[in-house]
Amino acid sequence: MSKRDYYEVLEVTRTASDQEIKSAYRKLAFQHHPDRNPGKKDAEEKFKEAAEAYAVLADADKRRLYDKFGHAGLGGAAAGGFDPTVFNGFEDILGGLGDMFGLGDMFGGGGGGARRRGPQRGADLRYDLEITFEEAATGTETSVQIPRQEACETCKGTGAAEGSKPTTCAQCQGRGQIRIQQGPFMLARTCGYCRGTGSVISKPCATCRGAGRVEKERKLTVRVPAGIATGQRLRLSGEGEAGPAGGPAGDLYVVIHVQEHSFFQRDGNDLYCEIPVNFPTAALGGEMTIPTLDGTEPFKVPEGTESGSTFRVRGKGMPDVSGRGRGDLLVTVKIVTPAKLTKDQKKLLQQLAASLPAEKFEPTPLSDQEDKGLFDKVKDIFG
Repeated sequence: MSKRDYYEVLEVTRTASDQEIKSAYRKLAFQHHPDRNPGKKDAEEKFKEAAEAYAVLADADKRRLYDKFGHAGLGGAAAGGFDPTVFNGFEDILGGLGDMFGLGDMFGGGGGGARRRGPQRGADLRYDLEITFEEAATGTETSVQIPRQEACETCKGTGAAEGSKPTTCAQCQGRGQIRIQQGPFMLARTCGYCRGTGSVISKPCATCRGAGRVEKERKLTVRVPAGIATGQRLRLSGEGEAGPAGGPAGDLYVVIHVQEHSFFQRDGNDLYCEIPVNFPTAALGGEMTIPTLDGTEPFKVPEGTESGSTFRVRGKGMPDVSGRGRGDLLVTVKIVTPAKLTKDQKKLLQQLAASLPAEKFEPTPLSDQEDKGLFDKVKDIFG
C-alpha cells in the first residue's frame, strides 16, 4: 500500500511553519498514543504514521528532499518508519501540552522531546539520469554534478573554531532536554540553551558559522551496467549529504531513465521489431539481413511466410543487468505491397493470379474480433 502524503498525515499545509508541524504532531501523538489506546491496532498505526511524517518534516534537509521528490527522494532510508528518538515516552508528549494549549510558560517554554544528540547520518540524495537505448544495452560511464552538504574542511565537521571544541551543555548536562516533575507526571522539554544537541559551541568556525557543513557541488562518476531499465536505481554509498556533527554521509541514488528506440521495443530482456518483406521473398523464401544491437545479422525467411508471422532469434535481446545471459529478439514479418508496377510486372502478377485457386472468404463478425496491436499479438504468441 502506498504511503500517504506526510502533510496530509499531520493535517497541515505544505507551507506550515516548524512550530505548526510540531504542534500538529503532538496533538496526533497524544490522541493516538498506544498508552492511551491499549489494544487498538488502528491507533498504534496512526501513531507510527504521524511519527514518521514528523521525523521527515521536522528535519530541514529531509523536508527539502521530500518537497522536491516526494517519498522517492528519501531513498527508503530517510524516514525509516517510526523513529523512537522523536519522543522518549508518553511523558514527553505531555511535555508538549503547554505548546498545544498556549501554556508554554507553565511548562517552562518550548516543550517537546529531545532531538537526537551527537553525530547523525546525513540525508540521502536522488539524481535522475537519462541515457540512450544503446547505452542501456552496452553499459556506460558518465559524470554527474551533485550539489550537497559536505563536512566543513576547516573544522572537520565539528562546527568549532580551530583550537576549540564543543563543550557539554551546563543546563542539561548533555542530555539535550530538561525534565520537570509536575505532580504524577514527568514533563520534558528541549533544552533551549543547546537546542537539544547536548553540547555548546562557544567559538563557531568562521567557514561554516558553526554548522559543521558547507554547500558544495561535487563531480561524481556513475558506472551504469549493461541491461539496466527505466526506473531502476544505482546506489552510491556515502555520496549523499554529510551528517550533522560529523556524522556519516547518506547515500546517493541515481534513478535511470532510458530513451525509447526508433526501431526496437523492449519487454524485460526481450526485444521486438518489425521488418518489411516483399511478396516473392515471403512466398518463395529467402535470406535477408536484419538489424540487431550488435549490427546486422543474416535472417532466413521460410517459404510461405505470412504477414504477421513472428520468429525468435535467440540471444539477440538485451543483456541481463545481473550479467546472466541475454534475452531474445522477436522479429515480426510485414509483407509489403508494391505501390507502382511496370507493365511486365503487372502481366506476371496477372498470370500468377490466374494460376492460383480461388479462395473462399468468410467474414468474421466484428464482435468476435480483437482490437490488438502487433506488439500485444506477438506477446500472446510467445508469452
